[in-house]
Amino acid sequence: MNGRYLTLAGRIRRDLKDLETVVQRSQDIWKQYETSQNDQFLDAVALNLHSFYTGIERILESIAEISDGYQPTGKSWHRELLLQLASEVSGIRPPVLSDSLLKALDQYRGFRHVVRNIYTFRLEANQISPLIDQLSTTYQNCQIELLQFADFLEETGTST
Repeated sequence: MNGRYLTLAGRIRRDLKDLETVVQRSQDIWKQYETSQNDQFLDAVALNLHSFYTGIERILESIAEISDGYQPTGKSWHRELLLQLASEVSGIRPPVLSDSLLKALDQYRGFRHVVRNIYTFRLEANQISPLIDQLSTTYQNCQIELLQFADFLEETGTST
């Protein structure tokens, strides 16, 4: 039995539940922004979208560390992490992310970079609107693919 794999599977499941809350909050706050056009709601949506991506990234970092035994480093490690987890590691694990999910998450990664590097008052609704529009679908796809990987971890963890 591989306790690390079983523990990681449990963490993935728990973190996905937390991310569901972040998705719902993002959508609720966006509705308030659309009604009021109050920029403070826009700032709150941006923070929640940032939180969504960093939550996904934390899961992916754990997978890279525990399953692969390697996490990318350097200037472009955030992008490299996505690419790593969209690739199969022969004899160790299947791809964690599909190509379509990789593409979707890369948009949130880019936005995370924007939020971290500019003042929130410079954010514009047209930067956020497409991310909100795709948030439910992106989360659902993350949930499907990460839960499939958690199942893989549990199968692997109990058979070794």
